[in-house]
Amino acid sequence: MRSKSYSGKRSHGGRESSELGQTLLRLLFFPMLFLYLELVLHIYMGMDLKYLPIYLVFSLAAGFLFTAVTLPFRRSVNNILSKVLTVVFSLTYVVEVIAKKILQSYYPLSTLKLAAGNRLTDYSDVIFSTVVQSVPVILVFFLPAIFLFVFGRRVIGFFRFDLRFAGLVMGVALVLHLLGLVVLRLPWQGDLTPGRLYNMDSNIDDQVEQLGLWTMLRLDLKHMVFPAKNDLDDDFSSLGTLGMDPAGSQSEDGSGSGAVSEPPSGPVIDTSPNVMDVDLAALAENGKNDDIKWLADYFNSVTPTRKNEYTGMFEGYNVIQLVLEGFSGYAIDPELTPTLYKLTHEGFVFNNYYTALHFTSTSNGECQTLLGLYPKNGNPATMTRTGERKTNAYFTLAQQLERKGYQVLGYHANSDMYGRLASHTNLGYDWHQFGAGFEGLDVNESGKLLWPQRDTKMIEASIDDYINSDVPFHVYYLTISGHMPYSNNRVVAPYREVVRALPYSETTQNYIATVMEVDRALKLLLDRLEAAGKLDKTLIVATGDHIPYFNVDMLEELTGKTFGDSKDLERLKEGSIDFDVYKNSLILWSSSMEEPVQVDKVCCQVDILPTVSNLLGLEYDSRMLAGSDILSDSEGLVVFTSRSWKSDKGFYNRFTQEFTPAEGVSMTAEEQESYVSAMKQLVGYKLDSTAKIVENDFYDVVFGNG
Repeated sequence: MRSKSYSGKRSHGGRESSELGQTLLRLLFFPMLFLYLELVLHIYMGMDLKYLPIYLVFSLAAGFLFTAVTLPFRRSVNNILSKVLTVVFSLTYVVEVIAKKILQSYYPLSTLKLAAGNRLTDYSDVIFSTVVQSVPVILVFFLPAIFLFVFGRRVIGFFRFDLRFAGLVMGVALVLHLLGLVVLRLPWQGDLTPGRLYNMDSNIDDQVEQLGLWTMLRLDLKHMVFPAKNDLDDDFSSLGTLGMDPAGSQSEDGSGSGAVSEPPSGPVIDTSPNVMDVDLAALAENGKNDDIKWLADYFNSVTPTRKNEYTGMFEGYNVIQLVLEGFSGYAIDPELTPTLYKLTHEGFVFNNYYTALHFTSTSNGECQTLLGLYPKNGNPATMTRTGERKTNAYFTLAQQLERKGYQVLGYHANSDMYGRLASHTNLGYDWHQFGAGFEGLDVNESGKLLWPQRDTKMIEASIDDYINSDVPFHVYYLTISGHMPYSNNRVVAPYREVVRALPYSETTQNYIATVMEVDRALKLLLDRLEAAGKLDKTLIVATGDHIPYFNVDMLEELTGKTFGDSKDLERLKEGSIDFDVYKNSLILWSSSMEEPVQVDKVCCQVDILPTVSNLLGLEYDSRMLAGSDILSDSEGLVVFTSRSWKSDKGFYNRFTQEFTPAEGVSMTAEEQESYVSAMKQLVGYKLDSTAKIVENDFYDVVFGNG
């Protein structure tokens, strides 16, 4: 019903027909806009179109809602409002595409605070080049807006309708929304179904693919007000079957009651479980809320890992740990990076180590490495959240070693990103970053930090803080030189002449130069430790935070392998890539080791904390971490962000729901079905328990040392 102020004579059939056409186009413009944007996004990003019925209905519902919003005002107001909304919606989809292409993740609205606190200028070159390369698809996204600006007043009219008619249209939107809730609860197949995703605040990429980008953003807003429960199954009976070695035989004393075994020759080895005197059963019974009870029950059902011949091997040693920005072991070369080659071949040698990419890139790598937990695949970012809530981080090396009287320091040659000043101080580090107690870095005449900082400069500017310490020290470094983009920058300059002779693209040459810078920083570190007489009593621990995800084609150049279709690889679309793209190198090295130790177990970043804790002879509870001691007799496991996983027994592809046994592993169909079912449940627990631990400050509930 059009308002009387815009009523006119309707005696001419042509005019009535024109007005009817304008009204229909007016009503359908926003519903078709949302559907159009979703289809362009899904097709361009190569997403599965089988979920079209779901985001079709939700798109229509959202469209009619905004149609109703643009009906009841004056013609000029309706005109402006419609155009502004169309531009905003189109721009939202464009921004999400750019974010996904650069950072490998879509970003919900709840990340705005986090993004505002980060230095987006560090990505300016990448953002600019990605936008330029994406101009054609950007224009496609903005076609409806262009149409509206050119033809809107003529073909749509924007006439005013009264509130009753707007209310009727809003009622249509409500009916369509309810229909969408029915459609997403149809019997869809898969481990993560639309109905399950709709009630989660994680797995954002899956939400976008199955529910639509707009629905993901809407759910994010909802969960900012009404937190998602992410309820998990509380039947832990199947976990007991997973206390087996890769050959499939039950580990001796699988109950973890504590046993000491004696090999045929040599000293007695304590193989009692790495657990603490904690009454989890009582906590499961009397916890103050359901989440705490669930966590206590879950951890009490986990088979603990055992002490072993390596327990206490480095007790009392200094510990220097590094997380290397954008690092891949595929770039290690005996001539170009001799120190990295030495450290990865003369200490513990991990032949099946992975740095799987999870939400929030570098911060996720730190979460896995420092907390021994998988980060939440969504907001709030786990590491940032620990700093905001000041949660008890009882098992971090910083806190464990500080309790042993160590000097504990941490360094990052950059400004505050991901709230590290709060989070890393909370982890237990005397934290130093640019603008917060880290002097001696490279700055320009105005005092602005030069980007990117060289890792050698970071070592030079910090090592005197601890090298002459009278007590053992634990130092953590987060490097920066390997940060994208891999341009011809100040880090590359010292190595430019060498890398330009290599048979690779300039981008790959520049990347190798950043790895050479890491290598030289490590050499400087080792040289200073040796000069101070402390090298043989120092354990070096180093891993990448993530692979160079924006330029993973470089890894194909370096390896001569193909990890997937170029577009799938660029976006790390885990349903279509070779997961060996995540394969990496882990450094666990001390000059006191007389010979290398080969380790074939499947492992990843979350395993570092429990492994190092055992090597240092620290008291920790192996049940309460997502990772496990790599050197124990437990089965190896790496979990990817898509919920695909790889264990010593085989690889499970979540997208095809197929399990491929590892070489030499034999299972009956029944055994395989039982194993995969139990592992899928365990993987879900490992991924989804982190948020419960952080939000409920679980370690403080258990240990009470907050």
